[in-house]
Amino acid sequence: MTFRLTLAAALLCGTTALAQQTDLTIGLQLEPPHLDPTSAAAGAIDSVLYSNVFEGLTRFMADGSVVPGLADSWEISEDGLTYTFHLRDGVTFHDGTSMDAEDVKFTLDRARAEDSQNAQKALFADIASVDVTDPRTVTITLSQPNGSFLFNMAWGDAVIVAPESIETIKQTPIGTGPFKFDRWTQGDSIHLVQNDAYWGETPALTEATFKFISDPTAAFAAMMAQDIDAFAGFPAPENLIQFESDPRFQVLTGSTEGETILAMNNKQPPFDNMKVREAVAHAINRQDIIDGAMFGLGTPIGTHFAPHNPDYEDLTGLSAFDPDAARAMLAEAGFPDGFTTTLKLPPPSYARRGGEIIASQLRAVGIETEITNLEWAQWLEEVFRGKDFGLTIVSHTEPMDIGIYARPDYYFQYDNPAFQEVMTTLTATTDPADRSAMLKQAQEIIAKDYVNGYLFQLAYPTVADARLEGLWQNQPTQATDLTGVRWTE
Repeated sequence: MTFRLTLAAALLCGTTALAQQTDLTIGLQLEPPHLDPTSAAAGAIDSVLYSNVFEGLTRFMADGSVVPGLADSWEISEDGLTYTFHLRDGVTFHDGTSMDAEDVKFTLDRARAEDSQNAQKALFADIASVDVTDPRTVTITLSQPNGSFLFNMAWGDAVIVAPESIETIKQTPIGTGPFKFDRWTQGDSIHLVQNDAYWGETPALTEATFKFISDPTAAFAAMMAQDIDAFAGFPAPENLIQFESDPRFQVLTGSTEGETILAMNNKQPPFDNMKVREAVAHAINRQDIIDGAMFGLGTPIGTHFAPHNPDYEDLTGLSAFDPDAARAMLAEAGFPDGFTTTLKLPPPSYARRGGEIIASQLRAVGIETEITNLEWAQWLEEVFRGKDFGLTIVSHTEPMDIGIYARPDYYFQYDNPAFQEVMTTLTATTDPADRSAMLKQAQEIIAKDYVNGYLFQLAYPTVADARLEGLWQNQPTQATDLTGVRWTE
């Protein structure tokens, strides 16, 4: 009898142990260049750390809504200039120090400082002052009303960091989130462990490993062999049908905020000539790129705006595929025999695969491209910071980021005072109808200026073990939020 009870108990414990799996290995294509989300343009940092390790005053949810984060409430003055944030009680950083209003002031003052390295410094441009009332209350005064301020504070670039962590933050990030950074094996993986002192709800996962697999073929092999439990942003869309027909897996196909563009250096000849940029736009067959590089996943766009946004305007007709028109425009611009330029490609599949297709399309109208494949850190250095390129392909995954076109020093170097004025007015406007009209006007200006070649809105396929739940399907911001992920058996 004792033996039978013991055996039954052992079997029950074994079953329970299986049901309570609490570790996860998840694949990503891009490895972060470093681990400070407040000093780089690399979305790969947020893909690992957003909401897992770092948190902001507000945060994005899976449906794109903005909810309280480290601030549990706030008041806004009648004139829209003063935001009083009330911070959650008992929040600590992963090093055990308390998170308080002084940390918020430090973070925002650092982000908006003259020497700030924050890639989205414009998010903080309207902040006139940050004042500490008491450890749990911080008052932010704006120089003008900003209808997007709470939205801006949810970005990964606005997460709260500790002053004492800055010296080593790029290698050892210290945040307030439900997971703590454990180790980074560069070129391979990042390991996180559960934060047992977390202020909020304890996640179901006790540890998570982000495995970096850049090669689509290797990603497919690792997933099929179940060496990894999931792959967020699966880089080989041609293989999705195999996973969909395999009961071991589930496929989540979502949308992103990622406007995928053929960016043109608007200050470098010949792209400083709008006719040349228009010719490039008409030389591109978007659907061929979507079909060839993404196996049909992606929505064509004609401006820098997400099609799922209610204020989106379909302007694809302004840059319809028309190679004859492209050749005529090149001749009109003084390039009857075409020209040669650079095409610098970062690692994602949409860029590498799409680049080959675009190079062929441009060659057909007389534009030769010298393709250079760059690693992510090289792309940031040469293209984003150095502005040393003619053409490049990148997906802008930041939410609602049309405002980058109002920054003449941004990497594609578009400088139009009329557009800048629209964005300045938009920022100070809170009426929804007025904002909608201005957003449509902004979309039209950049489409008619042919600032860039607008390709498609990036889809986001995730392949996962069928027993997993809680993974984000859509990407309202670039993130792999593990806070709600759990095994179901």
